[in-house]
Amino acid sequence: MQNVNAPAEGIASTARTYQERLTPSLKILAGAAIVSPMVALVFVQYDRIVAIGLGVLTAIVVVFLLVMAAPIVRIRGTELKAGRAHIDVSLLGEPRVLEGEDARHVRGVSIDTQGWHLIRGGIAGIVFVPNIDPDDPVTSWTISSRTPDRLAAAIERAQRR
Repeated sequence: MQNVNAPAEGIASTARTYQERLTPSLKILAGAAIVSPMVALVFVQYDRIVAIGLGVLTAIVVVFLLVMAAPIVRIRGTELKAGRAHIDVSLLGEPRVLEGEDARHVRGVSIDTQGWHLIRGGIAGIVFVPNIDPDDPVTSWTISSRTPDRLAAAIERAQRR
């Protein structure tokens, strides 16, 4: 329950400025839904209607679970959360938006082996952010995003707070 009498600055500091769920691509979701006819074939010997119903229900459940299990990238206040990890944006350097060949290079041969990675297949954009905290063994954050320019802008806005 949100306090409607809270000061405006308190609301702004906890307001979500960016959120993205890194859901699987449509190809992966369609591939997961292929389980529907398999389940239907198993139960068709008992009853056709029940088999079709179980097949459709199974496909819906599998797709739902894949979407709900997808990690979330969120900026709330001055905190960046990518999957299970979180960090205050004041400990991060300037974000770099990478797409195309640059993004493939950073995800592949030039990957920062000491960095935090939230990389998802089927998502082309990458935001690479150096970690400037000298006490943190993680040297950078590499985050997949369908809208990397918006994520980088949200990080920069949060850093100015």
